[in-house]
Amino acid sequence: MKRSLFALLLMALSTSAMPQTASDAVVSDYAVRRSEYPRLLPGSRAEFKVKAPDAHKVQLDLGRKYDMKRHDDGTWTCVTDSLGPGFHYYFVEVDGMRVSDPASETFFGCGVAASGLEVPYPEGDIRFAMADVPHGEIAMRRYYSKVEGAWRRMFVYTPPCYHESTDKKYPVLYLQHGGGEDERGWAIQGKTDVILDNLIAAKEAEPMIVVMADGNSKDFTRELIEECMPLVEKTYRVVADADHRALAGLSMGGIQTLNAVIEHPELFRHVGVFSSGWWANTNAPAGMGNNTEKYYAKLSANKDYFNNQFKNFWLSMGGEEDIAFNNCKVMRGRFDDMGIKYDYFETPGGHTWPVWRESLYHFSKLLFK
Repeated sequence: MKRSLFALLLMALSTSAMPQTASDAVVSDYAVRRSEYPRLLPGSRAEFKVKAPDAHKVQLDLGRKYDMKRHDDGTWTCVTDSLGPGFHYYFVEVDGMRVSDPASETFFGCGVAASGLEVPYPEGDIRFAMADVPHGEIAMRRYYSKVEGAWRRMFVYTPPCYHESTDKKYPVLYLQHGGGEDERGWAIQGKTDVILDNLIAAKEAEPMIVVMADGNSKDFTRELIEECMPLVEKTYRVVADADHRALAGLSMGGIQTLNAVIEHPELFRHVGVFSSGWWANTNAPAGMGNNTEKYYAKLSANKDYFNNQFKNFWLSMGGEEDIAFNNCKVMRGRFDDMGIKYDYFETPGGHTWPVWRESLYHFSKLLFK
């Protein structure tokens, strides 16, 4: 009898140490069809499984690296620590080779095909979740760019009410992705349509058109003004004036936004710069530009004009772990010294999509009021 009780106790202890059962897990939104992994466990942890029978070492790279455990059938598994809510890129490293997870959908991020995991937001936080509200739509539009000398594409969100009439015109937000991503970023990882649908249904944001163009350009400002804006204003029912036009972007797209609105302030009344700022040193990556003093000089010389022109000059940033934190801090200091007015919003998180979704959510509510 004592031995039986001892055996039961050992079984209970060993069971409590095992990962949660399949009944406790929820398959990731971005798992490929019929895949049981990746899956989310209680406590915002995630479990991964890959098959690599000939590998000697397999790791999961999700911001930090996790060693995966090999099983007799040639599969490897691991369970992460608790993860923050929202979208996360991740990779699998097989004997040092970084690859995307065959069990996950892939996304263009970090300059490569990356896997993605969506960690649920806390219960009750439905800002970034599909809801039973009227839904707009995102359409892909191809066009030939004379600036680029190549075919390009943009993604365009139209609000739920857009097709209810044939004469109503709408304001437009031009929304740019970051470096290592493209025009798909805001449409997919950013959940732009979900955010705007929910805000519009709650009457917290004005119905607007959102244009998500490819920022990987030889000359973004020319591409925007000479190609994107004329196409949008010809094709969609938009109010084509500065009061009804906004430009915003994250990271690289934030720098492109700054450059464009300082060169052509007459075109925009609403400006959003997310997780970004002009480079604070001379080591700017290719395409980011180092000659930022010309923009500071123009702002300083025309301080009153810019302060009056921009109804919203809105800067947002993740916490100190955001790799652009110092750039933005230095830039804000320069703005303060020369008397440039702006609003600043900071939210916990790094240089990641959860921060940028949060930024779009708050910025959208300020526009076109």
